[in-house]
Amino acid sequence: MLKRYLDSSAATEALGARLAALLKPGCIIYLSGDLGAGKTTLARGLLQALGHQGTVKSPTFTLVEPYHIGTWRLFHWDLYRLADPEELEFLGLRDQLDDHAALLIEWPEHGYGELPAADLEIALNYVGAGRECRLVAISTLGQWMLASLSLLSTEM
Repeated sequence: MLKRYLDSSAATEALGARLAALLKPGCIIYLSGDLGAGKTTLARGLLQALGHQGTVKSPTFTLVEPYHIGTWRLFHWDLYRLADPEELEFLGLRDQLDDHAALLIEWPEHGYGELPAADLEIALNYVGAGRECRLVAISTLGQWMLASLSLLSTEM
């Protein structure tokens, strides 16, 4: 586990950019935290670091936003409004589970029982004016990402 204090949205985007440098195809990242805690901000930093030029908004109403950036296929999910985890089958989640795409999944607890296991779980929580970010490795890939991230910088 790795904990960092993020004092601004710029710091949250910077963490996303650092994660982008470590992202591998097939990677699944869960993003959890209260409304407005910075999940989409982190996703924005990651996507922009991969080369996305447009707007990055929370897919709260569409549930999933696909991004095709160079050779990357990345799917940004927001399960906040998901009524039933079984809906993920109809929304095509299974079709995205391959070694060529990465998934960012906000509100993963709403997809319990239907989601694949994460490689990395990231929780953002309000602490004063900033956020505490807790990163937990679930898989071997997640462990490598955390070890690499901690080597990149002790300050975020």
